[in-house]
Amino acid sequence: MAVAGAPMTIESPILDALGSRPTNDTLFIEGHGEDRVTVTGVDAIRFVDAMCAALRAAGLDESARVCVVMPNGRLLALTALAAMTVSTFAPLNPRLAEDEFMMVYSDLEADVLVSTVDFAPAARRAACRRGMWVMEVAEPACFGVVERGTRSACDRPPGHALLLHTSGTTSRPKLVGLSATNLLSSASAVARTLQLSPADRCLNVMPLFHIHGLVGVLLASVVAGSSVDVVAGFDPFAFRRQLGGPDVTWTSAVPSMYRAMLSRRSTTPAGPRLRLMRSSSAPLPPSTWCELEEAFECPVINAYGMTEASHQMTSNPTPPGERRVGSVGRGAGAEVAVLTDGSVSITPGDVGEIVVRGPGVMGEYLSPSSANEGAWHRGWFRTGDLGSLDGDGYLTLHGRIKEIINVGGEKVSPYEVESALLLHPSVTDAVAFAGPDRLRGEQVCLAVVLHGGVGSLDERDLRRFMADRLAPFKTPRRIIALDQIPLGPTGKVQRSQLSSLLGLADDPT
Repeated sequence: MAVAGAPMTIESPILDALGSRPTNDTLFIEGHGEDRVTVTGVDAIRFVDAMCAALRAAGLDESARVCVVMPNGRLLALTALAAMTVSTFAPLNPRLAEDEFMMVYSDLEADVLVSTVDFAPAARRAACRRGMWVMEVAEPACFGVVERGTRSACDRPPGHALLLHTSGTTSRPKLVGLSATNLLSSASAVARTLQLSPADRCLNVMPLFHIHGLVGVLLASVVAGSSVDVVAGFDPFAFRRQLGGPDVTWTSAVPSMYRAMLSRRSTTPAGPRLRLMRSSSAPLPPSTWCELEEAFECPVINAYGMTEASHQMTSNPTPPGERRVGSVGRGAGAEVAVLTDGSVSITPGDVGEIVVRGPGVMGEYLSPSSANEGAWHRGWFRTGDLGSLDGDGYLTLHGRIKEIINVGGEKVSPYEVESALLLHPSVTDAVAFAGPDRLRGEQVCLAVVLHGGVGSLDERDLRRFMADRLAPFKTPRRIIALDQIPLGPTGKVQRSQLSSLLGLADDPT
């Protein structure tokens, strides 16, 4: 393995954003005490230069599709910035099996795998089977080709900085291609919304193979000239302690992570007061919102984003702007409306499919091509979410269209059921989902985590509690106590798979 050559001149808006940082400004921080390692903006630029040289020395150009499979951490963050600058970056979940890597590589038309020494052997085996180049990376800016494959000729036009698959829990995952302009537009929107500055430092617990961590934390911090405290991943027991780290001013996570942290009744103090806590990628129940603000004595900023829009589309403002509990705020990176009866509407109270347009929205799905059919309405991207706007333009989510539970013709939002039950003092976490029903087609089912554990479940008490707050058809017919809610690799609840995971799919009661 050899260190790449002299710095090169690269035209890239991402590199421009890095280059605008003060030369002595800290960008990434990892470790504590004597083991603490920091990286400056200049260090990051040198890393980008070295990776560019290594890729070009391997015969690859800007159109190369580079898959990165690495542990979450500072080195992955640096590699992400480099790969987005000099090629088309495709970060992958390292927990995939070998055959899954093969399928993903095929869909991506991947050219190169970048990893660290002895990490993710399944990813490497699949890459060798496909004939890809395999590169290993180590610090400081050290690269080497360890497998020379046959796929070194890139005849596709450049234009994408990032490729990501949607979660694909109900159908084949869709491949999204985003340009550097898309990404930096959304990152700038996050930085403006949160009023980030060089004085800020974000504790990142989100995986960097997900749009939330890549744009909502990494690129937003680069654009603002602020810093990121990198940890290996989310640990609900350590989260509160990590938030008290030196100079940490904010964090961004999904609601399930916050609920998991709050459920651990820690005696550890919250630490220095944070400037804000941001929640995105899933609806934040009002009870969780209020509990976070009480525990950490800082504003919670609830936002709404998705991969196809390069992450952020709406957000509540920071103080002194008005934050509305239960709302994901106003357009902040995209123009937002709802589609109802075939027309785009911003009329207060109209409930319909949320549609967006703006500089962060992708041009098209790259695969399957059929995914583009019906994905747009007269220039507006159809999100697949139901929502409504109020008179001030604040958006309220009503659920994913595909996740709405149809109880004999009555439509039930799982978020409404969860929000009601999370008010119960014994409930730590709750997820509502559709289960089969022989007479009504679907029934409302509920998975819960209780303070007293699985053995403390009292279904009659929980049903009585919800009966005072919900219509009878919304009250769950099945309540299942769990030690913890199963989450996907990005920390989000895989609601559409719960019926099968819990053995209810073939049990129509």
